[in-house]
Amino acid sequence: MKKIIPYKTTTNALATLDNGGRFYNLATKANDGNISSAELSKVAGFFSDKQKMILYLEMSLIELDKESRKKVLTKLSQNLKSAHSKYLPQIMTPSEAVRRAKVSSSAIVTGIPKLVDSKSEFTGFIMIPISTGKTTTFTMIPIFDQYDVYELRDNETSEEFLVAHNRSSRKLDQILIRCAGVIKELRQSKKEKKASNIFLEMLYYTPL
Repeated sequence: MKKIIPYKTTTNALATLDNGGRFYNLATKANDGNISSAELSKVAGFFSDKQKMILYLEMSLIELDKESRKKVLTKLSQNLKSAHSKYLPQIMTPSEAVRRAKVSSSAIVTGIPKLVDSKSEFTGFIMIPISTGKTTTFTMIPIFDQYDVYELRDNETSEEFLVAHNRSSRKLDQILIRCAGVIKELRQSKKEKKASNIFLEMLYYTPL
């Protein structure tokens, strides 16, 4: 999970994004008016996952006005423009996410997180892949084995949506945040089933 400070101006955005990539990206040059996948991956922190790279881009540009945002997006390489169209995240409140979010889609959700205690009665499960040679199978594990889990509260309706990030010592404060990630499936028993069988795997966040 990475904290993002959104760009305030087109100049700052282009200066950071049009960066020439890493030293071994010989085909890219800084400040050439073209933002390549290699350059975006450098700041996003992901080498080849276009979906996660586009999430970073959207979180970074979210506070720019329409015209400023357009100026940056026109600088994307054709490859990135295609990825942007494919992986453009939905921007939702927690209550909207409960009803509209789809598994494997990208989303940006705003709310106040409350940490769910792993010793609580909630025992949701997630599917993880296990590779053995050329064979990949899936197994279910408790969500708390892999993630810190939060209930993200909607300010207007008090409805909650589950979000989670890889387990770490850094916990989210109970303040208004904007978080971005990928929607994942959640398995629950009928007895304790929450309003939604999905959650947001958080990759980026911004305190508001």
